[in-house]
Amino acid sequence: MATTETATRWALKGRGYEFCNCDFGCGCNFGGFPNSKDGSCRAFVGMEIESGNCGGLDLSGLKCAAIVDWPKAIHEGHGQCVFVVEPTTTEKQIEALGQIFTGKLGGMPWELLGQTFEMKGLVKTKITIEGHGPKSLFRAEGVGEGRGDTFKNPVTGEDHFANVDLPDGFIWKKGECGQGTFRAKAAGLEIGAEKSNWILYNFNWANG
Repeated sequence: MATTETATRWALKGRGYEFCNCDFGCGCNFGGFPNSKDGSCRAFVGMEIESGNCGGLDLSGLKCAAIVDWPKAIHEGHGQCVFVVEPTTTEKQIEALGQIFTGKLGGMPWELLGQTFEMKGLVKTKITIEGHGPKSLFRAEGVGEGRGDTFKNPVTGEDHFANVDLPDGFIWKKGECGQGTFRAKAAGLEIGAEKSNWILYNFNWANG
């Protein structure tokens, strides 16, 4: 891995849409281990990059997603990943994002996460985002979607809002939490869950 002294400088800022098969809150965020039914970590993660660059290359305005399947805890590795970009994303932008997300350029969180999975494929398709806050919908056409919702008051059925504050979090520090239903399938990976963990967060990542 390149050190931050020698690697191309990069920075990404935007919104993250995280749907996974853990129970609410996601045990990975609190204790490092999934609290899913089978101990796996299967996630459909979307990213809306509001501003970003890698060296002199502009990455602002891009939307991308990933289907990721780890058989056990993330830090135990052996994961598989399919990366999704929009058709308008240039080859240079795809190459830069690939370098960032596989950890080759250093910088948190990808210098850690990038070592835990193997890239299985790349899909180009239209990505759309609807709604806002906990009631957001993130869709990759022909690949899958994550549909977020709030928790519900068990007595009245009204929306019940919950946020998570992680001062030491390295992926995100403040997340809006709810219940999400997702499905995604591409390049031999197929994942999905109903009314499982869903977190919407702002990210601000860089390697310098």
